[in-house]
Amino acid sequence: MSESQQDIRKLTLEQLQDYFTSNGQAPFRAKQVYEWLWKKSAKDFDDMTNLSLSVREKLKADFIIKQMEVDTMQRSTDGTIKNALQLHDGLRVESVLIPTKKRITACISSQVGCSLDCHFCATARLKKMRNLDPDEIYDQVVTIHEQSMEYHHRPLTNIVYMGMGEPLLNYHNVLASIEKITSPKGLGMSPKRITLSTVGLAKMIRKLADDTVKFNLAVSLHSAIDRTRSEIMPINLKNPIADLQASLEYWYKLTKRRVTFEYVIWKGINDDEEHLSALVKLCKRVPTKVNLIQYNSIDDPRFEQASAEKVDMYVQGLTDSRIVAKVRRSRGQDIDAACGQLANKSVVN
Repeated sequence: MSESQQDIRKLTLEQLQDYFTSNGQAPFRAKQVYEWLWKKSAKDFDDMTNLSLSVREKLKADFIIKQMEVDTMQRSTDGTIKNALQLHDGLRVESVLIPTKKRITACISSQVGCSLDCHFCATARLKKMRNLDPDEIYDQVVTIHEQSMEYHHRPLTNIVYMGMGEPLLNYHNVLASIEKITSPKGLGMSPKRITLSTVGLAKMIRKLADDTVKFNLAVSLHSAIDRTRSEIMPINLKNPIADLQASLEYWYKLTKRRVTFEYVIWKGINDDEEHLSALVKLCKRVPTKVNLIQYNSIDDPRFEQASAEKVDMYVQGLTDSRIVAKVRRSRGQDIDAACGQLANKSVVN
């Protein structure tokens, strides 16, 4: 691999057409290569069997296809698979395959590490090293689909941007990856099966709405009271509940799609009537559903899962207020693959 070689997946279809015509080739070759790259997920130019040997050799001389490799794969007793993926520059990210009876979900990362400081999240212990490129996000989806077919004999059905990093701080690349994943020229998945999860960056939520995205939005909320949320999620100091609420109202006005609130109930932090009432009040302003998520320990004594009685209190209170609420049991805990546990221990240790 020489310094002059470019990653071919950085090129648009139009740029590929320019490349072929400038090298005396028919422009339709670009569509063939583009299909191999994004629809068939080719990892090597030699896989492109409808191209002549001379064309493939020319491509190998001028370009590379940067691929991530599965460094380690762990399988949980419940069927969950966690991957530590090594990128072309030696950095690592994690992704998770989550199986249920009805669906196979890919939980994928958007950044190497994270620049936010949510105190309950293991990823926050890592510094942000860089954003992932669209092809690196795309490759996670392809890897999990292949694992789903191999180990569960079913195709991937859903994607959640809930792995390492804050997707809205890698806005352009995340949306570019979703375009490749949903395009008929790519993987062809429905955007309705994709959910982007954010800590609640109000300005960027408004931008999503303005950009008329078609995927789903989830907000990692955990408290609708500023003093509590700011203590556990410092980003709330710059994105208080009032601003978040206004951005979500704007989102719904433009998209007509309700938001999902992800909410963990911790003992002595938010397991009381005051916090429940604040959540209900917020939910009545923004059409939403609430996922009450089981807490997954990261060995921080400040955070302890609330009692079953307190969880039931939330469920009852939300249900009585005609707000859809579901308790989500975590999967993959035995391999540290559950929500909030992705810490890339090969880097940390």
